[in-house]
Parts: sequence; structure tokens; C-alpha cells
Amino acid sequence: MSELLAGNRKEILKQLIRSLHEGADPEAVKERFREALRGVGSLEIARAEEELISEGLTREEVHRLCEVHLAVLAEPLAAQESLAPPGHPIHILMEEHKMVLQFGGELNRMAQGLKDAGGMDSADLEHLRHLEEHLRESESHYVREENVLFPYLEKHGVTQPPAIMWIEHDRIRQVKRTLHELIEGYQSAQFPDFAQRLGDVASSLTNMLATHFRKENSVLFPTALSLMAEGEWKDMRQQFDELGYCCFTPEAARIVSEGREAGVPVPHTEDRVAFETGALSREELEAILNTLPVDITFVDAQDTVRYFNQAAARIFPRSKAVIGRTVQRCHPEKSVHVVNRILEDFRHGRREVAEFWINLQGRLVHIRYFPVRDKNSEYMGTLEVTQDIRDIRRIEGERRLLDDTGA
Repeated sequence: MSELLAGNRKEILKQLIRSLHEGADPEAVKERFREALRGVGSLEIARAEEELISEGLTREEVHRLCEVHLAVLAEPLAAQESLAPPGHPIHILMEEHKMVLQFGGELNRMAQGLKDAGGMDSADLEHLRHLEEHLRESESHYVREENVLFPYLEKHGVTQPPAIMWIEHDRIRQVKRTLHELIEGYQSAQFPDFAQRLGDVASSLTNMLATHFRKENSVLFPTALSLMAEGEWKDMRQQFDELGYCCFTPEAARIVSEGREAGVPVPHTEDRVAFETGALSREELEAILNTLPVDITFVDAQDTVRYFNQAAARIFPRSKAVIGRTVQRCHPEKSVHVVNRILEDFRHGRREVAEFWINLQGRLVHIRYFPVRDKNSEYMGTLEVTQDIRDIRRIEGERRLLDDTGA
């Protein structure tokens, strides 16, 4: 034991997890490492998991062991479920955890009550659908974690714990889909079978949520709090606001701090164009616009054609000679009045889209016009988007696997 104490605590954590992986009894492991792990931090656990995966342990194996090694480390982690002030991204996420667990618990109790009652009336069904809708609404919670919190953790070198949490998000989503399908198919099911399946799904979902949230509250969130600077949290909160919240997110959790600063844009460099959401070289930008599966044309606020992309299968031909020409001169006289009406409606805020569809040489062509506005809602011009939607209309069902034909 003295050798263990003399070693790096992260290495001790890795030894602990390896021991569990090799089948050691959790209680025996806990006793063996008890003194060495006194006061262990969430960041140390995250780093240990990170290194174990880089050394060959698979992400799935670490995920399988997460619950066990967190149970072994429950005592030192109990005091680390850090509290963040109202309005802080972590506070919002933790408050949502509480709400989702409440819905799960209520779903469990209702499932058991229905099983005992042997039947369900319209009020029960409405309440069940209400609970299921709230659980579906929690998708916003996972989207904010995956698209804001996880990328910031990755910037600080913490990549594997977020990836493991994402695995769990997808499993939670699958159980929620099963719950939705079960309730939607209620009318065609025998009640005893429905009640049994509802109880099984509710129990599975609630247990899954409880263990997942415990991992985030005791390891992932404290790790994030220990790594990120105040400015990063301000940027994250702005991005949370942009993505939106669950219908049940407590208003008190979303209090906006005074003097919150806007996010810092990506710095401009000589060979890249900076946007709020990233930076691209001129070559990248042009290639992206030409790769879009749509034809686009931009007309400025003075009705002058300023740009069109060169999509591989352009529907309506465009030549560079149209650049600088008024859009009215690009249409036959009989349709100019329609063009003018669309532009005037856009200019005065009376319309936000104009769309048409036509059959053209065996293709169904969808043509849409959108007003382009600046951050102050001032009219900058109009974007025309044209697309052949013939194949899109034929799509049915789902495709979740890659088609090896490249289609």
C-alpha cells in the first residue's frame, strides 16, 4: 500500500479501474485503495479514463465500468457535486436533471398504478402523454450538452468522458422512442401487455437517467467547472440561449447575469474570412457554396445580382454576365410584376418567404426566395434557392446505415 501512496494518484485511479476491468470485487478494491483515494477529484477521474482509453481500453469497456468505479468512489465524490449560481450553464443543466428525474419518477408510479388498477381511462392516457411529451422535450438538454459543453471540454483535452456521456444520451433517446411508440400504439394493444411493457420501459428509463445524471453531476460538471474560465462560461451561456431550453426549464435557473458580454468572434487572419461561427479561407468558402445541392443567387438591396454559386447540376443556367444586372432584367416581362411584389414585400417586412414549384423536363423544381437581413433586421437583399426535389419526395421510412453504393 505504501507503494501505491507514493505513486501518482491518477496512476492509482487507473490501477483501480483496471482491477475492476479484470473482475476484482468492488468492495475489495474500495478497501485496497481507500486511503489513497481520499479526496480524489473529478478531473483526476476524467484524466484517468482518458489515458486508459489511449492505452488500449475501449470506450465501451470504460463506459461499462463507469457505474462500478463511480460507486467505489462515491464517498470522495459526494461532496463534489458543485453548485453554480443561477444563470450559470451548469446550474441550468443540474436543475433540468432534477425536473427530468421527477418526470421519470412520476412515470414509474403511474405505470405501477395502472398495472394495479387493471385499466386506463382517457384522463390517465392524457396524463401519460403529458409526461412522455416532457421527456421528449428534454432533448434540448442533451443538445446543449453535446453542442456546447462537450466541445469546450474537448478544447481543454477532456475528450473521452464526453464521448461516453454521448453514448448514454443515444441510449436514453432509444428508450424514449420506445416509450413514445408504446403510448402511440396503446389503442391496438391488449391492456395487460401494454401495462407490463410500460412498467418495464419506465423502470429502465428512470434507472438509466438516475445513473447518467449522477455521473454528470459528480464527475463531468465539476471537471468542467475546474477547467473553464469565466469568459468561456459567458460564451457558453450565450450559446445555450441561442439553442433554446426545455419547456420545463425553471425560469429561476435562466436568470441572466448583469453585464454579460457577447462571445468573442474568431479572429481574422489574412487568408481566412472570420464569421461568428468560424473562419474559412476564400477557397473553402467558394467550394462549400458550390457543393450545396441547390442553386443559389443573391440579389442586393438595390435589386442587383451580386452572386450565384456554380452547383454541379445547376437547374437554371447562369452566366457571369448577369453579375451587376438588375434582377428585373433577368426575368421575362410577364413575370416582372411578381418579382417586384416579392422584393417590395421583403423590403417592408410583409413576407419572409415566397415559394413556387414547377414541373420541368421530368423534374419537380422547388423555387424559394428569402429576405436577407442584418442583425438590426435591415433589408440587405434577397436569396433565391432552387432545388430538384423529385428524389426527396420519394423518400419513405428511415435510412440509418451507410449505403455502400455512394448514393
